[in-house]
Amino acid sequence: MNTNPTLLVLAAGMGSRYGGLKQLDPMGPNGETLLDYSVYDALRGGFGSVTFVIRRDFEEIFRNQIGKRYEGRTEVRYVFQQLDNLPGGYTIPEGREKPWGTTHAIWCAKDVVKEPFSAINADDFYGPEAYATIAKFLKEAPMESNPASFAMVGYKLANTLSDHGSVSRGVCKTNSEGLLTHIVEATKIEKVPGGAQQVEADGSVTKFTGEEPVSMNFWGFMPSIFPMLEAELLEFLEKDRLTPKSESLIPNTVGRLIQKNQATLRVLTSDSTWFGVTYREDKPIVMESLRKLIAAGVYPEKLWE
Repeated sequence: MNTNPTLLVLAAGMGSRYGGLKQLDPMGPNGETLLDYSVYDALRGGFGSVTFVIRRDFEEIFRNQIGKRYEGRTEVRYVFQQLDNLPGGYTIPEGREKPWGTTHAIWCAKDVVKEPFSAINADDFYGPEAYATIAKFLKEAPMESNPASFAMVGYKLANTLSDHGSVSRGVCKTNSEGLLTHIVEATKIEKVPGGAQQVEADGSVTKFTGEEPVSMNFWGFMPSIFPMLEAELLEFLEKDRLTPKSESLIPNTVGRLIQKNQATLRVLTSDSTWFGVTYREDKPIVMESLRKLIAAGVYPEKLWE
């Protein structure tokens, strides 16, 4: 059996649509952030440590306002996603300011993370059952295999929509064994009576029932993925590094690894309601959702007491 996995929290991004650093925004009744609930769920679900991917320019505030909450409760580690941290001797192109994407963010942890790990967004709520489910997979899956054995938690589309605007979702397609075959990126999905719909620029409409499994960037990987990510990053940098806003995104990278038969990815289903703060108007809804979970006994009133 594998060692207890680490939770790799991707927290280097700023919320451009939200208008601030979402990771530090209090959501719970006693100032808890969504990240607090993620760490709490991970620790009780079987994770043994937490590793944060952050930027150096907000390291001090992140350590003081976030990291210190978990010191003494679990091992806390930090990884820095910097523009100039690139494989293959590549340097930052002139004028580049945008981060290189989630593939790069995870790759930056290669020298720190040696155990199975789950990668999540810092500003999303995934629900306690999801952490326990993926921790079980990570403890039981082989550390080394060919193809490599990875997983993700899939959520019902209807449980991931916002009432305050359209969203983009990766709709998961699986085979008869529950393994991911590919992810269809769907943009501008809006909630409608009886499900959801995507309206294209040409006016065409794609309907969804709401039952479709979607990826919310909740991944389960073995450390064997790091050399694969490096190879994918090198290919990306060779082709796209001079495009100012180009990014290497982990769903696309995982899709290529599957196509190359370098990895399989099991879709672990969850009936939990995912929620996040894509828009500022989402915050009151998130706060009310947390209050309901506390009232139902899922969480204590004061999370860390």
